[in-house]
Amino acid sequence: MLVGAGSVRRRLAQVALLAVVLTGCSGAAEDDARTSASADAAADGTSDAGDTAVKSGGTIGAAGSACPLPVTFDIAEDWEAEAIDTGEEGSTEGGGEAAQEVLDAILRQDPVVAACEVDAKPAGNIGFIRVWKGKAGDDDARAVLEAFLTAEKGVSKAKYSAFEAGGLTGTEVKYLVTSELLEETKEESALAVTTKQGPVVIHLGGMDTDEHRAMLPAYELAKRTLRTA
Repeated sequence: MLVGAGSVRRRLAQVALLAVVLTGCSGAAEDDARTSASADAAADGTSDAGDTAVKSGGTIGAAGSACPLPVTFDIAEDWEAEAIDTGEEGSTEGGGEAAQEVLDAILRQDPVVAACEVDAKPAGNIGFIRVWKGKAGDDDARAVLEAFLTAEKGVSKAKYSAFEAGGLTGTEVKYLVTSELLEETKEESALAVTTKQGPVVIHLGGMDTDEHRAMLPAYELAKRTLRTA
């Protein structure tokens, strides 16, 4: 079931409020040594993404779909796509200026802004594929992706590679991100392509490295079926 764009913003607002609360707390969680070690191995090219077979649950990106985008791609079966409305104001529901700043940081990661969220929860995982889009310009996919990572804190061991799909040539990156607050390191993946309507970044995070790896087949499906809208 596809729901309204406002609820995505409300969920992000809740994340923003939680981040504000956590920032005021003292101390942090213990390191997860096993996850950190496996993440380091993945950055060195030794990770195992597991079974890459996944069924398609439909295509998004075209006009009239859940998320109109400059590109189209398939989402995995049972995953739910929803557009993100970045223009709605006052959605932090009393969280104040600090929460709004955190929300803005979540919705904007130069040079792109959040446009769509594909939720893995209905399929049994904790995480999202998020799609970001920007204004048309002269930057190629590699430059867009490098700027995207520069805007994210705690990034390390980024490894870039080129790929082709559906007539598009893009750049992909596998990297680690470390949360100083939670003292945890996990794997993340992202890819970028450029279109006449502007650049598009597709990003896969996850609650931790295990969740990220479990969702990789859905991300690979998106990459494999990527086309210009």
